[in-house]
Amino acid sequence: MTSTTEQFADLSATTLLRFATAGSVDDGKSTLVGRLLHDSKSVLTDQMEAVEAVSAQRGQDAPDLALLTDGLRAEREQGITIDVAYRYFATARRRFILADTPGHVQYTRNMVTGASTADLAVVLVDARNGVIEQTRRHAAVAALLRVPHVVLAVNKMDLVGYEESVFAKIAEEFTAYASDLGVPEITAIPISALAGDNVVDPSANMDWYGGPTVLEHLETVPVSHDLTACPARFPVQYVIRPQSAEHPDYRGYAGQIASGVLRVGEAVTVLPSGRTSTIVGIDALGESVDIAWAPQSVTLRLADDIDISRGDLIAPSANPPATTQDVEATVCHVADQPLSVGARVLIKHTTRTVKAIVKEIPSRLTLDDLSQHPNPGQLVANDIGRVVVRTAEPLALDAYADSRRTGSFLLIDPADGTTLAAGMAGESFASEAETTIQADEEGWDF
Repeated sequence: MTSTTEQFADLSATTLLRFATAGSVDDGKSTLVGRLLHDSKSVLTDQMEAVEAVSAQRGQDAPDLALLTDGLRAEREQGITIDVAYRYFATARRRFILADTPGHVQYTRNMVTGASTADLAVVLVDARNGVIEQTRRHAAVAALLRVPHVVLAVNKMDLVGYEESVFAKIAEEFTAYASDLGVPEITAIPISALAGDNVVDPSANMDWYGGPTVLEHLETVPVSHDLTACPARFPVQYVIRPQSAEHPDYRGYAGQIASGVLRVGEAVTVLPSGRTSTIVGIDALGESVDIAWAPQSVTLRLADDIDISRGDLIAPSANPPATTQDVEATVCHVADQPLSVGARVLIKHTTRTVKAIVKEIPSRLTLDDLSQHPNPGQLVANDIGRVVVRTAEPLALDAYADSRRTGSFLLIDPADGTTLAAGMAGESFASEAETTIQADEEGWDF
């Protein structure tokens, strides 16, 4: 029987990669995804037959592989991607969850949705056009979301004669820009999604390129953000008290470990109350275990009877997050109605939801050149900006740079439950200098 310690040691083997594609309109994102699925033999026969039928109806000689991801009627009619299309496939080396995101400026919020959980982002560039405004926009969003790996796929190399100089110029410009944003790893690959060059199989037309194909890179890139290496965070989802004859005194706290490792005998602090106790038991899948790690769903039992409810966060006493009612963050506004200074909102952080007021919007980011538009007064759909929010109750927030799970939150309209914005606590870009926004506390009524 495998011991708990041996099971924990096996966590280093990565079996799943989440990645997102992004790029300007007509750069070939959906065609690339379709080529990946087709050439890796991840397409079912009936799916391929449907694509072939639609392509034939359009008078196309070859199947349009973009149709494997563009499933909405409006997408097929206009030949564009509107919504985020999720696809699941696997090779012998790794399983994948991919998000094919739209390229239009007005769908920036959709890219934020698709890339928010990604370990890697594939940014496509048309070799004929090079790095353009939307390319920089997508690189900036990937940097804001702290996506650890970015692939620059220089597509349509067949239309520029497979010239190495064209690829080299684009790769150099993009790498310099993304590096300035703080993207930690950038890999440039010349491809033709339509012809299949360097997507799954190496290209016979670019013998000057000695790097991996897109699929080879996806299969071998290390997922550097190890949830188990972060400090332990356990948002409580549910309090279990059966009060039955079999379990008259059982009191457990159920939830999913957001990050880190928890062990029986470990001293923990419950936030925001600050009460302390010790883990005396961990129940996982109906059995007691000595150790548990992210992202397992477990039930914790503590030595002391503490007032704990949904929304509380349990963390090691040696390394708890700070609690605050003053949240400074970068947000991407995703709703059609504007977010204005003075707006009353709900802020949802892990399993906790509290009332809040938007006290200040210090700036709106212009992604074209990364300039800051000061004090815009409000954010509209697809805007990215800095906000200062005052909450009615303390939140146990990590910086988003330290934990994408416990450093993120949602702003919600209390009237109808509409999601207004996705937030990332702390500084914007990894390369940004340390700054502190001084909030004016006058008039805060919490």
